Amino acid sequence: MTRVLVVDDEPQIRRALRTSLEAHGYDVQTASNGEEAVIAAAESGLDLVFLDLGLPDIDGTDVIRRVRSFSPVPVIVLSVRDRQNDKVAALDAGADDYVTKPFGMEEVLARLRAALRRGPTEQTEPATLAFGPLQIDLGKRLVSLEGERVHLTKTEYALLEAFVTNPGKLLTHQWLLRQVWGPGYANESHYLRVYVRALRRKLGDHASAPRLILTEPAVGYRWIGQETPIGS
Repeated sequence: MTRVLVVDDEPQIRRALRTSLEAHGYDVQTASNGEEAVIAAAESGLDLVFLDLGLPDIDGTDVIRRVRSFSPVPVIVLSVRDRQNDKVAALDAGADDYVTKPFGMEEVLARLRAALRRGPTEQTEPATLAFGPLQIDLGKRLVSLEGERVHLTKTEYALLEAFVTNPGKLLTHQWLLRQVWGPGYANESHYLRVYVRALRRKLGDHASAPRLILTEPAVGYRWIGQETPIGS
């Protein structure tokens, strides 16, 4: 069974999540504070963690950092905090997704399934990825659309690679800037907007009706392209 840890200081939230998750076939463990969460993540062979940020002993963002020091287990934040800074801090610390309370259980289950499909962040990616008519050869760094070569700049390709190797994850502006441009560019979000616009144009994607790159307003972007078998 898939093993899930629910970390929240509110007993009613822990009970509600445990009941719903167990009803869907998950093996659920709970923790009421950050220290318990870190210990459970280290000892229990977990498949996924649901984490509240407002814990009584350690802030949830610090819990994420500590867990990330030894485990790639997917972490989904469930928090009442809805400020951009809180979301960015949690995602940059290593969270895989962020859901604001109050939440619907169907959304939580969908985020859980998506995170489990992605698997741990350390998985080796296949040499070639396909998203319908778009193909990306990660080994040769070649991109084609409808069988025709797509000419990307070095920066555009690095941005695309960051997206497709983290499918479905909410990637913050700061994370993408550090990943593609380097640590000195973490606050230069205008660079990112320009290059995302150019990348969308070359891939035939549109911000108003995205099939590949979804804008998460004021926070970042998410790759939503549906992977398909090569040649399909």
